[in-house]
Amino acid sequence: MKHPIALAVLMLSGLAWAQQGSLSVPPPKPKQYVTYSTEAQDLNAGKKSVIELRFHVMDGFHVNSHTPKSELLIPTKLDLQPVADMKISPAEYPAGTLYSFSFEPNEKLDVYTGNFTVKVPVVVRAGQHTLNGVLRYQACDNAACYPPRSLPVQIAVTAK
Repeated sequence: MKHPIALAVLMLSGLAWAQQGSLSVPPPKPKQYVTYSTEAQDLNAGKKSVIELRFHVMDGFHVNSHTPKSELLIPTKLDLQPVADMKISPAEYPAGTLYSFSFEPNEKLDVYTGNFTVKVPVVVRAGQHTLNGVLRYQACDNAACYPPRSLPVQIAVTAK
């Protein structure tokens, strides 16, 4: 053997490359099937107002409405945290759309697809406030339903 050191370096670098190639890749972040967008809202202080939270279900998916047709289905639900100086009434959900699968055409599900808006009646004192919450939902496509997800929501409110 003419260059034992060179051979050892070559073998070690090959071993290091092989180990690097086999390192486990961190799992991808959970996919959100629903996105949230809203703008800061200006409200009249001391008067009943409505905050609108806009959601979009990704193309090819649907989520159960707030009132699904079966107790076995997970409803879409908005949970809001209490805010000092803000009286929050129960959320008002839109009507869902009746949906059926090709493999069971007689069963209709009550779902949201595309865009939907949840309205939250409030009475708020003058000032700037932040409303935080979570939208809980379960997304499905034409073949399967996926584990339930939680989507954080936040909206800035200015009451004058």
